[in-house]
Amino acid sequence: METKILSTSNEDIKTAAAIIKSGGLVAFPTETVYGLGANALDEVAVKKIYSTKGRPSDNPMIVHISSPADIGLLASSWNSTVNRLMDIFWPGPLTLVLNKKEGIPDVTTGGIDTVAVRMPDDACALAIIKQAGCPVAAPSANISGRPSPTKAEHVINDLDGKIDAIVVGSDCRVGIESTVLDVTGEIPVILRPGIITADEIREALGMNVELDPSLLKRNTQDSDSGEAEDFSPKSPGMKYKHYAPEAEMTIIEGQRSKVEAEIKRIKELKESEGKSVGVIMFEERAFKKAAREFFAKLRELDGQGVDVILAGALSQADGVGFAVMNRMLKSAGYNIIKI
Repeated sequence: METKILSTSNEDIKTAAAIIKSGGLVAFPTETVYGLGANALDEVAVKKIYSTKGRPSDNPMIVHISSPADIGLLASSWNSTVNRLMDIFWPGPLTLVLNKKEGIPDVTTGGIDTVAVRMPDDACALAIIKQAGCPVAAPSANISGRPSPTKAEHVINDLDGKIDAIVVGSDCRVGIESTVLDVTGEIPVILRPGIITADEIREALGMNVELDPSLLKRNTQDSDSGEAEDFSPKSPGMKYKHYAPEAEMTIIEGQRSKVEAEIKRIKELKESEGKSVGVIMFEERAFKKAAREFFAKLRELDGQGVDVILAGALSQADGVGFAVMNRMLKSAGYNIIKI
């Protein structure tokens, strides 16, 4: 397949939207990561996302809309809490899990009775969705299991020749996927942490917000299969191995100076064994920068062909640090050294 490389011009946005409308696949930028878009109401088109990415069929997709009013196309009901969240956080990196409307293809929602919806905060993404005239299912535009793409070149490396078009836009300014919030119960529950934190949501709503218990477990993964215990996830990223670089990755957690010393020791040891080593070490409280750059650093080190990646842990007391560590732990297969 020849993949069209498009710009963010009005003409190319119309071309991208027409491809989606006709059942094709288009990768495009959002503020979080690049998404791989298809008409969310077209079962055949959505199945192509799964097969192209190698994505497990029970891993639900986030459906993107261009206006809060479009939530009625997807959700069977919602309440004042949902309205307040949309008013405050949309457009933006917050996904809401709602009871789905009849007629939404099961393939789009991973076979469950809820649907994950968000309105992205990116002019190009919004224009494509609006022009397409349909809700757009858009998981990350990468091969499943690989680090999420935050630059157009990441998408091209993974999907050129496999999809209909790639819209080349700016680097993603958030850098990690959206916060996913389940609002189907009395108490909102975060299923996937993101740049919008539990504290921000609590403050906005004036009510308690809980974390899904799976987020508080260091390792529910099966090291051989990459699968967690058998359940139907409501959100992407809850069940399967994600974000893995090609290199063996280890996280070192502890007091900053001790972490730096341990990384130096392991690096020298591995290099004495003839292995090349890459290091990821963010400033202590540069959480948003870490979010923006983490996936890109993984891909950069893969491009350099390193054998081993050593990463310094971030503080999980901070909401954004917690979200980045969620990705970091998955990237390392929960391989962590505490010192």
